[in-house]
Amino acid sequence: MFDLDKWQEILGTVRRHKLRTGLTAFGVFWGIFMLVVLLGAGKGFRNGVEKEFDVAKNAVFVWTQRTSVPYAGLKVGRFIQLTNDDVAALEREVPEAAVILPRSSLDGTFTVQYGTKSSSFSVNGEYPGYPAVKALHLTAGRFINDIDIKERRKVAVIGDRVAEVLFGTANPLGQEIRIKGIFFRVVGLSKAEGKPENAQQDAQTIIIPLTALQVTFNQVNQVGYFAFIPKTGTPAAIVETKVKQILARQHKVAPTDDRAFGSANVEEEYARVQGLFTGISGFSWLVSIGTILAGIIGVSNIMLIVVKERTKEIGIRKALGATPWSIVSLIVQESIVITAAAGSFGLLFGTALMAGINSLIAGQNVGFFANPQVDIGVAATAVVVLVVAGAVAGLVPALQAARVQPVVALKDE
Repeated sequence: MFDLDKWQEILGTVRRHKLRTGLTAFGVFWGIFMLVVLLGAGKGFRNGVEKEFDVAKNAVFVWTQRTSVPYAGLKVGRFIQLTNDDVAALEREVPEAAVILPRSSLDGTFTVQYGTKSSSFSVNGEYPGYPAVKALHLTAGRFINDIDIKERRKVAVIGDRVAEVLFGTANPLGQEIRIKGIFFRVVGLSKAEGKPENAQQDAQTIIIPLTALQVTFNQVNQVGYFAFIPKTGTPAAIVETKVKQILARQHKVAPTDDRAFGSANVEEEYARVQGLFTGISGFSWLVSIGTILAGIIGVSNIMLIVVKERTKEIGIRKALGATPWSIVSLIVQESIVITAAAGSFGLLFGTALMAGINSLIAGQNVGFFANPQVDIGVAATAVVVLVVAGAVAGLVPALQAARVQPVVALKDE
């Protein structure tokens, strides 16, 4: 039940010993504050780094290099050209891959034209599975589809910078642009997203069907490189290894030649980054818990001092019939009040700081840091645990106070 007298006594004690109580509470406050700030900053760094992963987090990329081992009568230094036959072989022999994406680009110096306007842009040949590898935000129209690939249609999806330069404020959909003098109809408009340098590149990119690029620009049966997405539950490393083995067989590359094919395993890189942030989170908890424990010990020591100072008062209470529980509850309640108030203020100030930082950097590029977040559930749980710890911290002094003998206490000076 709510006991007004106990609350008045607690507030009276706090007022009489402001400095002592304030310094004790500050240790608890600082522990929770540091926990919130460190976890929020860690989340901000995690978000910033994850933004750098502008492709699927389990993607695998494989490309060709020059051979470094002679094999089957073929010399060292041979360059391997990927082909459409490789696409068929991989689709047939790598069931572990959910997406097999052959890719290529239009090399050389050229301009893209619409009417009297022209400029230089990147032109990539892709398959419909492209959005599974790299997120694509279409603002109008559609992406290339299977019919475009099969019929080698001359259609294009253009980035927002391409649309701005060639069309201004006009609607580009249905219009025809000229790439190296060949007309392509615009069927889609994409908006660049992700980290700034990649977004800038994507904004100036034109995507056309790979089959149309091959037959139109004299790259018949040529593929630049591959991207893969493993099926759910399949490690990317399995797909990476199997693809290299099949391509080595297709192009008569020595099984021991580890330089003929280059690859990038995004899943492994992402796992390393996640491991790093797990370590940072663990370190944050370690530092914060250490600080909080120091604060709790401080609270316990202060309660011991309070019991010592109020020994005579406690003796008088017991002589007048106060029960041991009433003595224990008074000391424990004071300990809980100090820890709960300090922890709540630490949570409030830490959350406010993270919110302030988030509002300052909103919409700005600050590198590997974005949207620092505080898991309120975790922080609130920490405060609840802190309050329980405060009760335990006050329990030892409270039990000591309950064991005070009235006769001994009244003799205490």
